[in-house]
Amino acid sequence: MLRKIRLTLAVICFVLITGLFLDFTGTIHAWFGWLAKVQFLPALLALNVGIVIALLLLTLVFGRVYCSVICPLGVFQDIISWISGKRKKKQYRFSYSPAKSWLRYGVLALFIILMVAGVNAIAALVAPYSSYGRIASNLFAPFYQWGNNLLAYWAERMDSYAFYSVDVWMKGLSTFLIALVTAIILFVLAWKNGRTYCNTICPVGTALGFVSKFALFRPVIDATKCNNCSLCSRKCKAACIDFKNHTIDYSRCVTCLDCVDTCKHDALHYEYAYRKREAASPEPEKETNSRRGFLSAATLAVTTAALKAQEKKVDGGLAVIVDKKIPKRATPIVPAGALSLRNFTQHCTACQLCVSVCPSQVLRPSTKLGTLMQPEMSYERGYCRPECVKCSDVCPAGAIHPISVADKSSTRIGHAVWVKENCIPLRDGQPCDNCARHCPSSAILMVPSDPNNPDSIKIPVVNEEKCIGCGACENLCPGRPFSALYVEGHENHSMM
Repeated sequence: MLRKIRLTLAVICFVLITGLFLDFTGTIHAWFGWLAKVQFLPALLALNVGIVIALLLLTLVFGRVYCSVICPLGVFQDIISWISGKRKKKQYRFSYSPAKSWLRYGVLALFIILMVAGVNAIAALVAPYSSYGRIASNLFAPFYQWGNNLLAYWAERMDSYAFYSVDVWMKGLSTFLIALVTAIILFVLAWKNGRTYCNTICPVGTALGFVSKFALFRPVIDATKCNNCSLCSRKCKAACIDFKNHTIDYSRCVTCLDCVDTCKHDALHYEYAYRKREAASPEPEKETNSRRGFLSAATLAVTTAALKAQEKKVDGGLAVIVDKKIPKRATPIVPAGALSLRNFTQHCTACQLCVSVCPSQVLRPSTKLGTLMQPEMSYERGYCRPECVKCSDVCPAGAIHPISVADKSSTRIGHAVWVKENCIPLRDGQPCDNCARHCPSSAILMVPSDPNNPDSIKIPVVNEEKCIGCGACENLCPGRPFSALYVEGHENHSMM
């Protein structure tokens, strides 16, 4: 019964968390966005002390149920392992193996050093929630969006607008490749050995392993009833049950309870671990020694999410519209609510949740080594609308703090820079005021290009004090391949 409850909760959490990365309407976020904020590493970076303490207490009482219920990457591995176990003669394919302590401690120590040094982008490569987020947003989301577009296509032909089509596009080649490689590695490890990643690489699993060794409730072997049949050990995907010595390495046990359901001799129970037994185990010293195990530690090959197939890009059906190119920015642009570039890079776990929910498609993973996979803003596909605060609503790690629409409309995240050579009025001699007409903060004014001639063709002038860096001018400028205006980011955000 306990195992069924655990499985039910794990499936619910997994489906809902996956939905957070797939849902572009915001419906799931409105109800279950808190599931992203109760993930261990994001809560730790966001300094959500209450959540961190609650997760530690949960582990101290029940063992590593976080890894088997709440963590989406752990459940993802369980699904792969379960499918693998459906093969003939593979149901009892695991075996006990001693903890690889040097690897577990080494990964955890390196992870902590990188986090303290502010190199979050590299540390995020092994962070469980972030890794799954990249897999979901880069590998699963395209199929979900293609399915949605197919429904929208048929609904439109039945005069229904219950669905609407969305662009399916690759947000970053480097992030896509990292997500693909991560998924392949996890698939191979889980297919063959179950929770190998969780108990040799994952830093969160290693950290929680410290606490789970002293959990109040955990699987306990009654040596007086055990006949050394080894079924529990061969069913343990964490490879932590030494049936010969009747011991369990609780720092690696993820409390999946598979062993309890497998035992045919009533020798394994999930119970209060410190109760006194009438009949003592014949080898208590070995049971004590099992607690000295060192801590636990550290694909779905899919096609890339491309743009809509063969979409025509023409102006009036005559001239082909050239795609815009990304300008070189001296300072990256990060969303309002990030407070500063430094705060953003130090807290961001590169989980891609904000990228998944951005309706304007201005957030995309960075390709720079220092901020690899961490989102930054660019305005080739849209601009950051002042009325949208979705990224600040969903960020679980404190990289983007919650911000109101009013505050966002007056937060300067960057400023527009005019590039004379790209401006259509000067380059082509044709009047254009797209940037001034669409600027939401009225920061752009059209003035005569010749100060001595009021009737000369007009060009834009940017008031940097009023510019909030939303990118409307850059995105809507008809200049190609580079806009006549582009946005430079601010290292520290400020209010108008």
